[in-house]
Amino acid sequence: KNKEKRKEQMRLYNIENKERIKEYDKEYKQSEQGIKTRRISKWISRGILCFDFDLLYDIFVKTTNCEFCNCELNTDSRNRRCLDHNHNITDRFNVRGVLCNSCNVKDVLKD
Repeated sequence: KNKEKRKEQMRLYNIENKERIKEYDKEYKQSEQGIKTRRISKWISRGILCFDFDLLYDIFVKTTNCEFCNCELNTDSRNRRCLDHNHNITDRFNVRGVLCNSCNVKDVLKD
């Protein structure tokens, strides 16, 4: 009974504070923590398996060169930083490396 009451209170709060919540979400998504959370969520939804996503994210962000062709990673589409992983879901740790988009598309680190 109390659970239903709290649920209704949250629903009313969300309705009354819709703009405030929307603004907060926009700010959070642009914050360092928001960017990290969204990136890790995308990895998980794409089947990335890892014991420590915080460590993986730190390695991903700090990697400056492609681990295959050694080109400098940046934000353009060709040299964009990508997390290459093995799609075989039986592996407990399936990350293979941080690559540029070109090497990732070529799938240079085949199993």
